Amino acid sequence: MNTKSSHLAEQYLAALRTHLKQGSRGSLAPADKLGRQAMGMGLETLDVAQIHEQAFTVLMAPTHPPGNGNGAIQRAGSFLIETLTPLAAACSAARQANVQPQPPNTTTPPRATELAALRQHLHRETVRRKTAETALARTRQHYKQVLAQSRLMQTQLRHLSHRILLAQEKERRQISHELHDEISQILTGINVRLAALKMEATANTGGLKRRIVSAQRLVERSVATVHRFARELRPAMLDDLGLIPTLLSFIKDLGKRTGLHIRFNAVTAGKIEKLDSLKLTVLYRVAQEALTNVAKHAQASQVSVSIQTPPGFICLEVWDNGTSFDVTDVLGPRRRKRLGILGMRERAEMVGGTFAIESAPGNGTTVRVQLPFRSDAKKLGLAVTPDEAIGRSGIL
Repeated sequence: MNTKSSHLAEQYLAALRTHLKQGSRGSLAPADKLGRQAMGMGLETLDVAQIHEQAFTVLMAPTHPPGNGNGAIQRAGSFLIETLTPLAAACSAARQANVQPQPPNTTTPPRATELAALRQHLHRETVRRKTAETALARTRQHYKQVLAQSRLMQTQLRHLSHRILLAQEKERRQISHELHDEISQILTGINVRLAALKMEATANTGGLKRRIVSAQRLVERSVATVHRFARELRPAMLDDLGLIPTLLSFIKDLGKRTGLHIRFNAVTAGKIEKLDSLKLTVLYRVAQEALTNVAKHAQASQVSVSIQTPPGFICLEVWDNGTSFDVTDVLGPRRRKRLGILGMRERAEMVGGTFAIESAPGNGTTVRVQLPFRSDAKKLGLAVTPDEAIGRSGIL
């Protein structure tokens, strides 16, 4: 489009905007003037139609609604027809001058042909606009749903972060009290016994052996307590022996402390132990949290833990026949105290896995985690190795 045509397009856009704003009171005189200018510039009907289409598209855009859609389309069509009238008259005069007259009623009059073409063009524009409006409405509804889901996830993440900080502080306070109340008292008792042995070593040797045995028991208690702390923070067996022995040890200890009878079933243990340290830790922590919840809240008489390896994945399931609950309510944003379940889900999703929990009266509760055997560290957002991620992660 040359400079003159561009200038005419600007004038056409301004005149059409003014005409649509005036509504039914708008004059068509500017359209006739623009048509004569186009004829003087040597433009054809198709050129003017393209200028009209560009202006009409701009004015009918959602950000510049002209008002009543159907009325505006009709007024814009009238404006275009009035603009094309001088060009149509010139074309008709040229045909009459250069072409032999035809018998009446054998051809369609030129103006009628132009009007029919314009009506078809306006009809196509109307259909296209309605299609665009429908697509826009669907897009708005889709993004409205996405925004609602995003807000829910943000709320859950804020609550989870808050509960994590509180849980860390509670755990530190508990460890501090345990160290002060148990380890300190045991070591103080050992010191007192050793002092007594020092005084009696030369005077009375009869009860020396008995006192040494008592001191050794205190040392064994302190060592057992330290080992328990280390196991609860992170079991060394997980790094040294793998997931299966560590889970068996935890299940055995939990059964002794709570009286729960827990069945354990794992297949292809060698394949499981080939997982990286981060995924092994996720599986252990999920099983630990799920079994701890069963012991505290479920009042179950039967519990089972199973590990299966469907193609490309590893699946951990913890089932109990205890008291059921409403999963939707537990995972909702208002249940801020359910850190354990939210933490299990976050752990699984952190390594590209999926987390699901099912609970129904009469069927008990099933916690299921499925992790892929292979994963891309970049997709998981890990700029470090899995072993380093275990040390840096706030929830492992």
